[in-house]
Amino acid sequence: MFKSASFFRISDDFVMPPLDALEQALQAARFMPCGATQPESSGWVPPRGKKGTVMVESINRQVILQLCTERRPLPASAVKAAVEERIEQYKQETGNERVPSKIKKEFKDEAIQSLLPRAFTKRSQTTLWIDPVNKFLVVDSGSLSGADRVISQLVETLSELPGGGPGIMARPVQTTMAAGASMAHWLASREAPVSFTVDRDCELKMPDDQKSTVRYSRHTLEIDEVAQHIASGKVPTQLGMTWNDRVSLVLTDMAQVRKIKLLDVVLDGVQERGKDDDGFDTDVAIITGELSALIPDLLEALGGELVIDGNAPAPTSAPAETVKRERAA
Repeated sequence: MFKSASFFRISDDFVMPPLDALEQALQAARFMPCGATQPESSGWVPPRGKKGTVMVESINRQVILQLCTERRPLPASAVKAAVEERIEQYKQETGNERVPSKIKKEFKDEAIQSLLPRAFTKRSQTTLWIDPVNKFLVVDSGSLSGADRVISQLVETLSELPGGGPGIMARPVQTTMAAGASMAHWLASREAPVSFTVDRDCELKMPDDQKSTVRYSRHTLEIDEVAQHIASGKVPTQLGMTWNDRVSLVLTDMAQVRKIKLLDVVLDGVQERGKDDDGFDTDVAIITGELSALIPDLLEALGGELVIDGNAPAPTSAPAETVKRERAA
């Protein structure tokens, strides 16, 4: 649960609708598999998995939803071959060597419709966490476009609630300092932000047409070579980090988090306390608890959250102090 995270700020005036009303709206928009000629279908599914029937899970006041998407991907080569076959047939039947663009588009549409019933389907599920108290929305997606699609589905579902629903405005969290610039500072100064340590994985990329890239994997980053790459203009696009010895992650230049992993100190505590029957409630409580504490520290490390229309805490007056966190003895 939550291997990646894209963070969104919910508008201050949003009020969580009654769970029974939200459940009814989600049931009405539940997932249905793709039809024979349907390229994509998406809808809500029970977060607990196949054994679950409830679409809304509320644990410790944290709301968990899950969106399922099914696609019928078509190989571009197959579509191209089918279109070319139609074009050749058109030329033979009409004697015209030039085929109008409008006809080519019709041929492409026909080719796609004929190939879709034979295409294999692929399903993906994306977990969405609404924190109505702290006004955060977190999507288990490492891509902003993928997260946007999930949020769009949520907005559409809420609009079907009685009276048009409460409405939800969610925007990507914006920080005072760009993540790429912050990561460059941490690497060049060899000083990690408070509550974090820099791990041994990093990607640096030149922001030009060539996009020359340097990657370090399981390699110490406290070396002159890394600072030299940054001095030459390369920008960190990914950086492995650990938060409070509890969660390891990869921070991207878009301020998104990937490869989230709970460390032993967290998992050992779970084993000692035990889990509920299917482990779902415990997993949700643990991951939302850890991320609820991690997110403010991450935002502070990036200079604080920008205020937009009064919907976010005031940013810090200066960039977060970048000092190495002393490990507890």
